[in-house]
Amino acid sequence: MVAVEKSFVQNMFSVEGKVALVTGATGALGCVLAKAYGYAGAKVYMTGRNEAKLQALMEEFKAEGIDCAYGIADPAVEEQVDAMIKDCVAKYGEVNILAVCHGYNKPANVLEQTVADWEKIMDADCKSVYVVTKYVAEQMVKQGKGGKMVVVTSQRSKRGMAGYTGYCTSKGGADLMVNCLACDLTAKYGINVNSLCRTVCRSELAEWMFDRGSAVCKSFLAREPIGRLAEPNDFVGYALFLSSDASNFITGANCDCSGGYLVV
Repeated sequence: MVAVEKSFVQNMFSVEGKVALVTGATGALGCVLAKAYGYAGAKVYMTGRNEAKLQALMEEFKAEGIDCAYGIADPAVEEQVDAMIKDCVAKYGEVNILAVCHGYNKPANVLEQTVADWEKIMDADCKSVYVVTKYVAEQMVKQGKGGKMVVVTSQRSKRGMAGYTGYCTSKGGADLMVNCLACDLTAKYGINVNSLCRTVCRSELAEWMFDRGSAVCKSFLAREPIGRLAEPNDFVGYALFLSSDASNFITGANCDCSGGYLVV
């Protein structure tokens, strides 16, 4: 007898009816993942610091039949994160999925970088992950139904780079944090925590890197066996997988979603 249930196989990738909280929802990747959760049938609560952009996204999503709402919050500020989660729960009753998509970088050689600039990167990319996951974990534990957390990090968590003493350190810290969060939360509370380690993807800030004739683009492509740079859509499948029952036996993983960046 084969021990697999037809209903599980047919529904294991579903997030329909779940409540997905997405941070950094106004960013190039955050808005795509937020909409993807909505298309997949989840209720989407979007957060960020730009209310005009969040309002526009909500109107766009609702026009396509997506059940969504938004809240303003700086993910590194405890009081704002706490209020944002309470607002999400007031609107939808619970939080089942957390997608951490926010981030910040200001590259500089260590000799020119100020301590204040380094701390801002660490607050935005590392401290904020701790704050958001901590408060969402508390809510998920209170619910008693488990949950899924997907933290978007970077392959720069695995390799150093000139001018990236802040960014690489923060992303490396976030990946190790994910490992620890899994130890704290999965066995006892059924909360799976994984990171999605991506490379650069197309956005307003990164558009200049997509000129295939430029030295920067050629350098990246030399390390990308997949033969191109990433689009935000390239991360949708992995994020939905890590948010669904299909990934129930995966936790504490720093998941490579980089087009093979580390194999060269």
